[in-house]
Amino acid sequence: MTELTKQPKPGLVARIRRNHALEHATLQVLAMKNPNRILAGHSDIKGFWIVGDVSTDELADAAIEALARLRKGERGLAVHPNCGTNFVASGAAAGFAAWLGMLGVGDGARKKIDRLPVVILLSTIALIFSQPLGPWLQANYTTDARIGTMKIVEVIRSVRPGLTKHQVRTHF
Repeated sequence: MTELTKQPKPGLVARIRRNHALEHATLQVLAMKNPNRILAGHSDIKGFWIVGDVSTDELADAAIEALARLRKGERGLAVHPNCGTNFVASGAAAGFAAWLGMLGVGDGARKKIDRLPVVILLSTIALIFSQPLGPWLQANYTTDARIGTMKIVEVIRSVRPGLTKHQVRTHF
């Protein structure tokens, strides 16, 4: 490969976003095969971690399938319904609404209690309207389904009493 055709290695943030996309896609593939299994994950510059009861072979197969499906353009796999981004977006919107609801109420506990129904209403409205925000943030900022030359290098299993986790290492 000549220097002109080589693609530059993605920066740190880009690697984390792409690993995050593969983490989500892998979790979605695993959920399609066993929807009742409880797993969690998080990503870093070296790859991603999956915490929960899954065999190394099943996880490796799911990650390989997820990588292939992302390469084929299934970008929706990169947006996961239980991503922390969704919870942060909704929590921030509800917190901001609660803050707005308490503006100008003063210092008295009675005044704050009297304002509580308004705060609950505003927070509920914020939660309802913020639901599309988390997936949008995932699709545009916290994941990147354009994985480029990403490869899965290895899957490393570690077990502690009551906790199984795997590190899926990637390379660009």
